[in-house]
Amino acid sequence: MCRAPHERRIMSRPDGFHVFDTTLRDGAQREGISFSVHDKLAVARLLDEYGVGFIEGGWPGAMPKDTEFFARAQSELTLRNAQLVAFGATRKAGVKVEDDLQVRALLDSLAPVVTLVAKSDVRHVFEALKTTLDENVSMVSDTVRFIVGEGRRVFVDMEHFFDGYKHDPDYGVRLLIAAFEAGASVGVLCDTNGGMLPSGIHETVNDVRERSGVRIGIHCQNDTGCAVANTISAVEAGATHVQCTANGYGERTGNADLFPVVANLELKLAIECLPEGNLRETVRVSHAIAEITNIAPDTHQAYAGISSFAHKAGLHASALKVNAELYNHIDPALVGGNQRVLITEMAGRSSVELKGRELGYDLSEDPGLLTRVVEQVKALESQGWTFEAADASFELLLRGEDGLTKAFEVESWRTIVEQLPDGAVKSEATVKVFAGGERIISTAEGNGPVNALDKALRAAVMQIYPELEALRLVDYKVRILEGATGTGAVTRVLVGTTDGTGEWSTVGVHENVIAASWRALEDAVLFGLLRNARASEGTASSR
Repeated sequence: MCRAPHERRIMSRPDGFHVFDTTLRDGAQREGISFSVHDKLAVARLLDEYGVGFIEGGWPGAMPKDTEFFARAQSELTLRNAQLVAFGATRKAGVKVEDDLQVRALLDSLAPVVTLVAKSDVRHVFEALKTTLDENVSMVSDTVRFIVGEGRRVFVDMEHFFDGYKHDPDYGVRLLIAAFEAGASVGVLCDTNGGMLPSGIHETVNDVRERSGVRIGIHCQNDTGCAVANTISAVEAGATHVQCTANGYGERTGNADLFPVVANLELKLAIECLPEGNLRETVRVSHAIAEITNIAPDTHQAYAGISSFAHKAGLHASALKVNAELYNHIDPALVGGNQRVLITEMAGRSSVELKGRELGYDLSEDPGLLTRVVEQVKALESQGWTFEAADASFELLLRGEDGLTKAFEVESWRTIVEQLPDGAVKSEATVKVFAGGERIISTAEGNGPVNALDKALRAAVMQIYPELEALRLVDYKVRILEGATGTGAVTRVLVGTTDGTGEWSTVGVHENVIAASWRALEDAVLFGLLRNARASEGTASSR
């Protein structure tokens, strides 16, 4: 079982234990993931809420999308726990560091921390960089010294370190020492090809730490299925900086999964990784990021998967009635999870109550309301709904169960998609609503049926609520749910909306993708009105 909370400790080091997330850079290399800038900002906010210390946002200068992300982050991203990190390469061989455009782009990103990737395997220095070992050392030293001189903190990723160490155990150490003498804060040993096992990681990290005397970090790929174990092994050998990705996203078989790594460090080794209490956000943040990537959450993921604390065998269920610890290695609540006995389909009252509290509603004061909300959530989730990344829809459901009257009622809607003789496709939508005591009919055209419905709905409701003019659809994702295939499958739609001052997400589920989209769009508009009403109340109360 886990250690008691009072036993949490911070290892002896200059500035605490580093949890470094690279979902937006290394994690984005996973097949099937393509983050928009909007997605990257949303993921960064979730990671910051979770409490990681560093968020690597990408490679500015090399990737236009990453350059835009860092530019927008200056005005759109307010981080409470994390520092933003820009990733890039050292100066090129034979080029002065101040003349290297890629190095300049790192500074232009305005990120307070920079991660430099360096070749630490002599074979890569000769064959990939096509330069000398001495010049490679100078490339690292010059770039670190230059960026530190500009007031930025520098970490150095020692690429292919473990493979290089097998061929030449001295060169990587030489490079580490040179980087630190130039001003680097951490030297990260990278298992770039992911071929290591925990015993080899432990032996190498321990040796390198003792020989170099510098602060060591670890970055593990998952090609042997050991990335999490390798990361923990490195920490046990003295590493005080771990690089991970949310849900283990990454190239090939992925990276060390942030959530099991942090949970193991906190609960098994008693190393303080996150702000007190934030570990309880594990399940919520994991699933919310999965929704943004449009990849179904891994139900069997350690700590964060919905099956992590699910019990089906009758023997387990009998024991759990006596003592929950008999078949759980931790209290599921420590990571925001719920114990489930599958034969009885237990409802998650605690998770619903916690989510309500996050949104400003104390459901514990009204047990009847809590019961109704739990039953409604349970019924909807059995149909494929999920509220992990759709807080706005959950709040509307909660307020609906509490008897709140909607600002408008929908009589009907329809869409028409027509292909014209010239091959052009035209979409038109008609919406009929009751609002402000009036029956309103609105028709609009769009570049697709969902876009047309969005326009028609807002045009109708804006006749009574002109403040909806500011609403804009900023994200739209469709997922085919497991258990059905083909054109008859159930679909889940996630919609992101903004009013220029904030963003929210809503969800809809239906066999018909347009109907699922409509449900998400309707919630988006209703929540926009709720936000505006709150803002108005706040303004009035401040007068």
